[in-house]
Amino acid sequence: MKTLVAVTLLSMALTGCVNPGKASVQEEQLQQHRFVLQSINGTAIAPVATPPEITFGEKMAVSGVMCNRFSGQGKLSDGELKVKELVMTRKLCTEPQLNELDHAIGTMLRSGTQVDLTEDVLTLATAESTLVFKRAE
Repeated sequence: MKTLVAVTLLSMALTGCVNPGKASVQEEQLQQHRFVLQSINGTAIAPVATPPEITFGEKMAVSGVMCNRFSGQGKLSDGELKVKELVMTRKLCTEPQLNELDHAIGTMLRSGTQVDLTEDVLTLATAESTLVFKRAE
């Protein structure tokens, strides 16, 4: 009887350690890495002189460039990234796609975006937009 109780308790303890869903991205996996944008909503990004990118620094400092440069202090919680106080330069770019990307990344980071990192591919997704980046070290 004691063995049955011990085995049951051990099984319950081990079950609590297993996440049946997708594992959340951890801060350490993003920090000190730079990712270059590959596509938005499944459409490849046209080559430009300065490729759109996002970088994660120490303590989840988030920065990057689409058309304009942006930065802020990110918070990662349960697979969602938020940058409440995102700052961004305000120039108008000649590339309409880059202007749209400024709006998309700003909205995503301020409101919160789901983050997935599979090998070297970073995906930021909301109900409205999906941005796919590739690690560029």
